[in-house]
Amino acid sequence: MALTPRQKEVLDFIAHFVNQNGYCPSYEEIARGLGLASLATVHKHISALEARGYLIRTFNQSRSLELSQKYFNERPESRMPAALEIPLAGRIAAGSPVETFENTETLNFGDFVGAGNTFALQVRGESMIEDHICEGDYVLVEKANQARNGEIVVALVGGMETTLKRFYQEAEGMVRLQPANAAMSPIMRPASDVQVQGRVLAVLRKYR
Repeated sequence: MALTPRQKEVLDFIAHFVNQNGYCPSYEEIARGLGLASLATVHKHISALEARGYLIRTFNQSRSLELSQKYFNERPESRMPAALEIPLAGRIAAGSPVETFENTETLNFGDFVGAGNTFALQVRGESMIEDHICEGDYVLVEKANQARNGEIVVALVGGMETTLKRFYQEAEGMVRLQPANAAMSPIMRPASDVQVQGRVLAVLRKYR
């Protein structure tokens, strides 16, 4: 790794934290753990590691870091968490028998997360319930800065508020962020006020 000693120290701290906790540390936790005086110093090292391809910043929050595939490729003693793969037993419709497959097939969630540019968010609120996205669900999001009309996106509005809505380009340079809830009104803003941060790939729901 072409890193300074301090950059390597930061990267090793993040890797150890992930191994112990299952998620990346916040900037504050990095600063405390390494005895750094300011968050600006942490930000500088994180930016350098991101530029060198060892970290991925997945979302506009402090706890938003991921170790990249490049890191795992160059650290053979480390390993990327195995992709979750489960048997795909067949297809089922309500009231009908299961249509089983003759050949063994599996459903590999690595199809969603293998590229390294995917992150998850937990949903709050009921603005997307008519698209069957409920409060407490998790959405898997592909990091992106553009979207096609009708796609469900994570959008930063006015540089301050992040929302999950369907994206539509309207006339005269406007963008409509459409909720999937008949009781709620769409958000209409100039395109310059709306920054697409990702496109929804899948919805996950836990029942227990």
